[in-house]
Amino acid sequence: MVVLTVTWMAKTGRESEVAAVFEKLTAESRKEPGCVMYQVHKHKTESRRFFIYEQYKDDAALEAHRATPHFLQFGKKELPKVADRTEGHLFEPLG
Repeated sequence: MVVLTVTWMAKTGRESEVAAVFEKLTAESRKEPGCVMYQVHKHKTESRRFFIYEQYKDDAALEAHRATPHFLQFGKKELPKVADRTEGHLFEPLG
């Protein structure tokens, strides 16, 4: 199991556009055979801050995700137009 956490900050006034991109990305990512969980969260008091929690079966599944047409379109092309990635971390379970 590999876990990826990512934080994005919507550009001012672009929150609804960011949410729309994440809706598309979430729907497609959840269909991937190696994706265990893909959940986007919006901060309760900072409306521009989004946090994504992703779980994949293994490193190969994460790499497969990064090569999908939907990730390349939404995650690499559309999202950076309306938001800035502020953090990204990879984790693995302890036991």
